[in-house]
Amino acid sequence: MAIRTSAARPGTPPPDAAPACALASAPGDSAAAACAPQLGQATHDFLKALAHEGRQQIMLLFTRGAELSVNQVAERAGISQSAASQQLALLRRGGIVTSRRDGKEVLYRGDRDSVARILGDLQDYLKFCC
Repeated sequence: MAIRTSAARPGTPPPDAAPACALASAPGDSAAAACAPQLGQATHDFLKALAHEGRQQIMLLFTRGAELSVNQVAERAGISQSAASQQLALLRRGGIVTSRRDGKEVLYRGDRDSVARILGDLQDYLKFCC
């Protein structure tokens, strides 16, 4: 008997595995809807962060591993330091950027691992219905 391995995240069923309740219910059945996967708060925050054109533009400042301060983001995006700080907070909450303190300065960079994980969760969710 072969042992099946999966490169999926821990606790995640293999991509081709259907939820047991989906197998017992017809498509469109309320029982199937009741066992549908749910989007977590991290995915909601991610989608909210992406829903704003200004934050989309700020995201693009972090290409090729760039690490930027709030003031650098504000200058490059053409917005106030306060607006940059607020937008970066939403991007951080959405898992799109991460931050680290360097002396008195906070530096931000893209968080590829978090984005990949959240996109994987979103893809799993969409596979259930589409």
